[in-house]
Amino acid sequence: MNFSTLAALVMNRFPSQCAVCRSWPSAPVCHACLTRFGQPDKRCRTCALKLPTDSPHTQCSRCWHEPFGLDACFAALPYAFPWSEVVSRYKFDSQTGWATFMASTLLGQSAVQDFLSQLTPDDWLLPLPLSTERLAWRGFNQAWVLTHALQRQSTCRATADASLLLRIRHTRPQSELKRSARLDNLKGAFAVEPLRANELKGRRVVLVDDVMTSGASLLTAASVLRQAGATHVSALVLTRTAPT
Repeated sequence: MNFSTLAALVMNRFPSQCAVCRSWPSAPVCHACLTRFGQPDKRCRTCALKLPTDSPHTQCSRCWHEPFGLDACFAALPYAFPWSEVVSRYKFDSQTGWATFMASTLLGQSAVQDFLSQLTPDDWLLPLPLSTERLAWRGFNQAWVLTHALQRQSTCRATADASLLLRIRHTRPQSELKRSARLDNLKGAFAVEPLRANELKGRRVVLVDDVMTSGASLLTAASVLRQAGATHVSALVLTRTAPT
């Protein structure tokens, strides 16, 4: 049993302290905190931005007037307290056991369950890749660990793969850039493995990541996948930032 699997078992099956309110004993996040901070929001079906609760629409005004670049996008939580801190622990403190909680939170949405259940083994579940430099610095790809957890906890039959979509150019962290500069920063950053491009033709692809801000990384990756022949590209993200 590897460390990530052991950590996941410990976090989910043994009493611990709630990471938000510090109550003890608790699940990684107690029921009270999930109820307080984790209620699902009505979101745009293509960019996952929050919509007014009473909105009769399924898309935000921006996606309604200009296609976003993803066929569908699902987000479970806002990138705000306390979830931004949870993501930080997961990604920067190597607390990979959080992936189990993150996957279960995403799968707690019936729309996500229904969407994943429609996929076949010919479709793809792809983590957003890291550059070689960032992977060496961080030690693991948080999107790939989350992808594994999603597949393990669901009935999704899509094929998970970490080598079909590649990050071929190291870039500045998107968080350091203004929204207008993020797409430029990612030009030429992604590519499909040349010897496997035919595996995408006519297929559905679901990209997986932990945080979505402007969506520049997902959109750039989606464009590369479509150029290789993918017919439907969607995304699953744990958290989504509010517009700035």
